[in-house]
Amino acid sequence: MDLFYVPIDGSEKPRCLTGANKAWDTTPVFSPDGKTLAYLAMARPGYEADRFRIVLKPWPEGPERILTEAWDYSVASLCWPADGTKILATAPDRGNVSLFAIDVRTGNAETLVGKGTVAAFGAASGRIVFERNALKSPTEIYSIRHDGTGESALTRINADRVAAVRMGDFEEFRFKGWNGEAVHGFVIKPVDFDPARKYPVAYLIHGGPQGAFGNDFHYRWNPQAYAGAGYAAVMVNFHGSTGYGQAFCDSIRGDWGGKPFEDLKKGLAAALEQYPWMDGERVGALGASFGGYMINWIAGNWPDRFRCLVAHDGNIDERAAYLETEELWFPEWDHLGTPWDNPRSYEKHNPVRFVKNWKTPTLVIHGGQDFRVVETQGIASFNALQRLGIPSRFLYFPDENHWILKPANSVLWHETVLGWLDRWLK
Repeated sequence: MDLFYVPIDGSEKPRCLTGANKAWDTTPVFSPDGKTLAYLAMARPGYEADRFRIVLKPWPEGPERILTEAWDYSVASLCWPADGTKILATAPDRGNVSLFAIDVRTGNAETLVGKGTVAAFGAASGRIVFERNALKSPTEIYSIRHDGTGESALTRINADRVAAVRMGDFEEFRFKGWNGEAVHGFVIKPVDFDPARKYPVAYLIHGGPQGAFGNDFHYRWNPQAYAGAGYAAVMVNFHGSTGYGQAFCDSIRGDWGGKPFEDLKKGLAAALEQYPWMDGERVGALGASFGGYMINWIAGNWPDRFRCLVAHDGNIDERAAYLETEELWFPEWDHLGTPWDNPRSYEKHNPVRFVKNWKTPTLVIHGGQDFRVVETQGIASFNALQRLGIPSRFLYFPDENHWILKPANSVLWHETVLGWLDRWLK
């Protein structure tokens, strides 16, 4: 992906501005005086989770300067305040998506909004206006001064509905994961929490693998759905997750079933130890995309740990998945080549090798319009479960893609998933 320039009257052919960089260039934003173009750029071609750096280019001509090379955050979006001395930017930040002010001269970054997920923002009338959501609150609009002080809520659109709904409180926790390195996660308590009770556990595994579960309010895989049904929700941002530095994110390459799997094992043990009100005998694991792959990997390599599993749009066979997906460059990066150039990498952590060990009751879910993880992967998982005589169900959405987006389908998805958990954990 490159940036192009064309006069607004179409009098010239488009001219490429970023041809020298073979990786991803995006999000061009001009400074208020029009003299500087800021944009985001990655450095490594073919890798969707490389770090987005802010690049400054004098306009119309001049050498580019990477502003945030020394800042180990991957910028998601940016804008210029009126004075042009700083750039406002959001970036994943240890389970949050924070808002920063970055000095245009030095590249030094100051945190303006740290907790929650800042979804959109802009500078106006001497203040910064931004959207934010968090694990207990849908999106509302707020404003702050340019130094991050004086926060004020501008909307309360969801206030009445939030007040009428019981939600679970949440905590962050940390533990020593792979190689003794620090790993971060979230615990969401069941609604009407009673510390004297024992609660079943929904262990949620995020996709990506270069993604993260965060302090946000989302309409897919919202942990409050499980807290509302009487479960403790545990979410671990294992090695490969975003928001913890580029080296942590890069460490997943060639090791899908290694470091993340170890972090998930240690993370569950740490949560059960730190929160004695969790019932370690009643735990189910759920995941989508890479999380669905991990469910299939767990089924064969940790078969005695969980009472039930839920695999949404997950690979069972990495070699076949490569040949079926529309995103070929993704496995080529993560598995270090193609299946014929590097077959050992595809086989090293291939769930299909361990299907003979499967024994855990599993709900399989798939969308018929999923071209990232094609429906045959879900059908294959269900066929294996049925052939092995393992209690299993297959929920199929012919009109959905890699995500369940239609409201009625989402209701059916949640009813089916929670019903499956209730059957085996309650």
